[in-house]
Amino acid sequence: MTQTIGRYEIQRKFGEGGMAVVYLAHDPNFDRTVVVKVIQREYSGLAEFRARFSREAKVIAALEHEAIVPVHDFGEHDGQPFIVMRYLTGGTLADRMGHGPLPLPEVARIVERIADALDYAHSRGVIHRDLKPGNILFDARGDAYLSDFGIAKLADATMKLTGTGIIGTPAYMSPEQARANTELDRRSDVYSLGVMIFELLTGEMPFKARDAVGLLLAHVNDPVPDIRKTRPDLPRESDSLIKRAMAKKPEDRYPTTGELANDLSKIATKPSTGRAPAPGGERPQRSPR
Repeated sequence: MTQTIGRYEIQRKFGEGGMAVVYLAHDPNFDRTVVVKVIQREYSGLAEFRARFSREAKVIAALEHEAIVPVHDFGEHDGQPFIVMRYLTGGTLADRMGHGPLPLPEVARIVERIADALDYAHSRGVIHRDLKPGNILFDARGDAYLSDFGIAKLADATMKLTGTGIIGTPAYMSPEQARANTELDRRSDVYSLGVMIFELLTGEMPFKARDAVGLLLAHVNDPVPDIRKTRPDLPRESDSLIKRAMAKKPEDRYPTTGELANDLSKIATKPSTGRAPAPGGERPQRSPR
C-alpha cells in the first residue's frame, strides 16, 4: 500500500534535518511531483507550535517571487504539520561547488537573482535566517531559487517555545545571530550572503573552527579575511565588497542584498589581474567542513 501524507503519495525519503523529514511525493490532484516536509514529532507535540506553524505557513505561502520556491500547500497529518513545496530537478548550489570555486560572473548572476528574492521577502517583513548554498536550488533550465524560508521561521518559533536550539547554520551566521539576538533584520541576511559569496569565489569558508561554538565566536570576534589572499586573480574591489557585506556592525554593512548584488555585478565586469588563483594554474580545492 502506498504511504500517504494528506493526499500526497510518498515516493521516497529525500532527506532529513533537525526540524523536518523531507519526502519526494506525487500530488494526484495535479499529477505532479512535489516535496513534502514533515515537522519532526518532537516539535509537533507542542500545541502552541502547531498554531504558530499554521500562521507562519500562510506568511511563507504568500511570498510570490520568481526566485522563491513556491509553497503549494500545508496541513497536518497524524498530528504532524507538513508543508508542500515545488520540486526542482537541478540540484543545489552546494552540489555545483563540489569541485571548487565558481567563476565570478556566474556567482554574480546567481547572487543577483537570489538578492532580488531576498529584498522582496524583506519588504514583507520576512528574514530568511539560514542562507547557504544548500538552500539555493536550480530548476531544469538552471535558474536559481531560494528555499526554506518556512523552516527558518519555524525554527525561530521552536526556540522561543523551548528556549533551546540554534537557528540557522553556524558557518553562515551574522554576529548578531551568533549572539542569539531575537530582533534580526535584513542586514543579518546581507552578512550571510557575504559569507556565501566568499565561499563561492574561493571554495573555502572565511572562518574555520573545530566546532559550532568556535564558529560563532569567530563571526563575532575575528576580522574578515582578505579574499584576494586565496583568489589573487579577483579584482581589487572584491575585498572591500566582502568586508562591507560581513562588517561586524549591521549599520556598517550594505543596507540591502540588492545593493550588494549590484556592486558584485559591477566588479564581475572588470578584467582580472591575470594572476592564477592557485599555484600551477589549478583552482583551489574546497576545504573539508
